[in-house]
Amino acid sequence: MSKTTKSSRSRLSPEQKNALIRMAWEDRTSFEEIRRKTGFVEAEIIKLMRRELKPSSFRLWRKRVSGRKTKHEKRFRQWQRGSTPPDG
Repeated sequence: MSKTTKSSRSRLSPEQKNALIRMAWEDRTSFEEIRRKTGFVEAEIIKLMRRELKPSSFRLWRKRVSGRKTKHEKRFRQWQRGSTPPDG
């Protein structure tokens, strides 16, 4: 998926939405990596997930990623160096 402009973000194809949701759902794909690949920042991804997922699925996803070190590169690097405990 190529980088998108703000105006074209609202007109994502179903395939582009599915690819973005798939990346956001994966534990090992950080928000920073998604930004580099798609141009979407974390807040935009959260809005998309809230809009596209069922409410219960969105809550499950948010609960999972909110504490996950691997979704944020800086936190993951700190964990690798041993300064914070790993995710549960």
